[in-house]
Amino acid sequence: MPEGDTVFLAATRLRAALAGRVLTRTDFRVPRLATVDLSGRALREVDTHGKHLLFRVDGGVTLHTHFKMEGAWHLYRHGERWRGPAFEARVVLENAAWVAVGFRLAKVELLPTAEERAIVGHLGPDPLRADWDAAEALRRLRGAGAVPISEALLDQTLIAGPGNVYKCEICFLRGLDPWTPVDAVPDLPKLVDLTSRLMNANRETGCQITTGDRRPGHQRWVYGRAGLPCRRCGAPIRKRDDGRVTYWCPACQPARTTGSS
Repeated sequence: MPEGDTVFLAATRLRAALAGRVLTRTDFRVPRLATVDLSGRALREVDTHGKHLLFRVDGGVTLHTHFKMEGAWHLYRHGERWRGPAFEARVVLENAAWVAVGFRLAKVELLPTAEERAIVGHLGPDPLRADWDAAEALRRLRGAGAVPISEALLDQTLIAGPGNVYKCEICFLRGLDPWTPVDAVPDLPKLVDLTSRLMNANRETGCQITTGDRRPGHQRWVYGRAGLPCRRCGAPIRKRDDGRVTYWCPACQPARTTGSS
């Protein structure tokens, strides 16, 4: 599933192409919306909260989409060949200049804009939003208690946006065994601040760079590096799959619980 900054970047590009322009054609390729036509209306705004995309259209209508694992939005000029097969397209939004195509979207729904809280109201603060509230994020995270910090970082009701890459990288940078209970994590405020800083640093990169080195193969400390030497100490990076894969350095992130043995 894409990280929140990847979704944010998609929204930034879609906003530049669509916001403030009248839709000349819409095509919803999901059964329950097959007869909907929003052409003739202006698309006013493209917004995000965590991993959710919200397209606000004149008339108080919001298109809500979610990538899940495989979704993507592409932008094309009229007449340009699509980079994905047409049968995988779920939504097509056109204006006079651009064609936006949502491929393999796991969630496509229309709802009144006034009712958006029904789909995003449960989410925690988003580090990439103007209304980011670090104190509220810290309060929610502290409430996780005995939950392992690696699980808590994936809980979108605590902080909206971080995914598996950030989970692993944040734990490494804070020297935390990923299975440390939240209530045993030292200096949670610094962890919340690090989460915000990393995600904001990557809001325009399209990838999660945590080392500061943009070269391919040098961008991350532990994620995707199982068996390779730690960039800090040289110990082999380990990998564990509990439904969500975790990478960590056992030397730099010493175990505080028996869960990571």
